[in-house]
Amino acid sequence: MTASAPLAVHPGSRELRAVRAVLMDVDGTLYDQRPLRMLMALELAALPAARRSWRGAGRAWRALAGFRRVREELRSVGRPPSPLAQLQYEVAAGRLGTEPAELAQLVEEWMYRRPLKYLRWCRRAGLEGFLALLARRGLPAGVFSDHPSAAKIEALGLSGRFSIALSATDLEVNAFKPHPRGFQQACARWSLDPAEVLYVGDRPDVDVPGARGAGMPCAILSPGPWPAAGRSDGRYLRVASFAALGRALG
Repeated sequence: MTASAPLAVHPGSRELRAVRAVLMDVDGTLYDQRPLRMLMALELAALPAARRSWRGAGRAWRALAGFRRVREELRSVGRPPSPLAQLQYEVAAGRLGTEPAELAQLVEEWMYRRPLKYLRWCRRAGLEGFLALLARRGLPAGVFSDHPSAAKIEALGLSGRFSIALSATDLEVNAFKPHPRGFQQACARWSLDPAEVLYVGDRPDVDVPGARGAGMPCAILSPGPWPAAGRSDGRYLRVASFAALGRALG
């Protein structure tokens, strides 16, 4: 079910006071992607020496970049008839002239496995305190990400802190944000109306329309010179930190 009227989100608003659960993005929200990207760039820079081939390293770099582009393009397809988990590799591999299984192995290593060792260092300040605040108030927390999140949650030291964990490539979702399906599935699992679930992300271009399309209020984590309680344009609440988000919830 979606909200029948537009939501007006601002600190202390009726919409935030009605929140009974908090659903969060993972990448860029639970951890800061900027230091992680720098660390992974250093590893990728060492790839020619590790592979003893500039040509092989170049192919790997191009494949990873091509895969990311395809995933962004697939945001516009809605819910495809075939599983998105396989479709993303088939489309990207077709363009790159490689095999889907070979591309999947490369992506698994460089996008999902190697970064895990750095995630704890990149975890957002105030996240533990925010989750503790939700627990004290009896508000369940969950995650919905475009990427698989189980290994990342464990690497972040947050095992057991989320009652649900959904990925865009789960068969029950099968749609990248901003399609509302994943947001709706989270609400259904909690048996809550979408207006009672706050989504917290870091990308206004996909997180806001996805949450709003499902009828959910949305907060965007955006470190910067924002007021301590947060700033809102009515469509979503923009906060500089998890501490500020906790204060905005009242």
